[in-house]
Amino acid sequence: MKKHNFTAGPCILNDLVLKDAASACLNFAGTGLSLLEVSHRDKEFDGVMIEARNLFKELLDVPEGYEVLFLGGGASLQFYQVPLNLLKKKAAFINTGTWATNAIKQARIMTQVYGGEVEVLASSEDKNFSYIPKDFVIPEDADYFHFTSNNTIFGTEIRKDFDTKTRLVADMSSDIFSRPVDVSKYDLIYGGAQKNIGPAGATFVLVKADVLGQVERPLPDMLNYQIHIKKDSMFNTPPVFPVYVALQTMKWYKELGGVKVLEKMNLDKAAVLYDAIDSSKLFRGTVATEDRSIMNVCFVMKDEYKELEKEFATFAASRGMVGIKGHRSVGGFRASLYNAMPIESVRALVSVMKEFEAKH
Repeated sequence: MKKHNFTAGPCILNDLVLKDAASACLNFAGTGLSLLEVSHRDKEFDGVMIEARNLFKELLDVPEGYEVLFLGGGASLQFYQVPLNLLKKKAAFINTGTWATNAIKQARIMTQVYGGEVEVLASSEDKNFSYIPKDFVIPEDADYFHFTSNNTIFGTEIRKDFDTKTRLVADMSSDIFSRPVDVSKYDLIYGGAQKNIGPAGATFVLVKADVLGQVERPLPDMLNYQIHIKKDSMFNTPPVFPVYVALQTMKWYKELGGVKVLEKMNLDKAAVLYDAIDSSKLFRGTVATEDRSIMNVCFVMKDEYKELEKEFATFAASRGMVGIKGHRSVGGFRASLYNAMPIESVRALVSVMKEFEAKH
């Protein structure tokens, strides 16, 4: 039976990318060694790192003055590393979900040690993060404004680039490369690789060089972006395998036609599933329609059919649907439609939903 992988992360990867990565694990770049055992100082892997940085910039049409880093620690480390490097007096946030909440928490911990202020401009926690706050003003006296563009747990997404004079920082862990981004509006974009780039273990940081070196506090080398830039992401041993897979994924993106093509594919996939949810007698969406994510589609049984949720989960699994159980914060179901998810799998899920509905 074919498996359709809707897991929120670590997530689905393209089959060709997986085969290439498997081959490299046996014999990397003709070295006769596994990718898992080569030195990151060897010219073969040095070429991987250079190509990965350059292709990242190419796909997002990054202007001059920006650096790309591939680090360890995940986005969760960036929650602290960003304010450590950028926050002098005040950072502004909007709280749109679990990961935004965590970013705010870590920034506040940083200010407890080094001083400064964290201001939460708006939050959708009052309705269990089922919408994106709209009525807030970004303060111009903030060192930066931080937002989480896609909320994997609750299924909302900010699909725009804010216009602001304040420095802009975004956690794009789960929607990077899913749409064109005007990078010139941002000073720093970061995220874990395990949604739209590769396996868990690598973190991407796209940072404008002139935003760095402005704080007076002493920075540990491992948390200093300037050190990592100077060392080409190799201050310490980088996550070699995840970076290699990220490169192969980005090559695949380029072969498909780039980010604009990916965006159309993602919009088409999301439309198929949301149309099925909206026309269903059993299912309903969980977030405001205008704020729906195209990466993570969250839905539940309508109130009168709540008792069928466990039965549907079992039914869907028997048909090869993997990872559609919703997060415990939301319940119900979640289908993650990252870039590597083929539309055929989305149609297969819709078919299963309709088959189950016909039974009831």
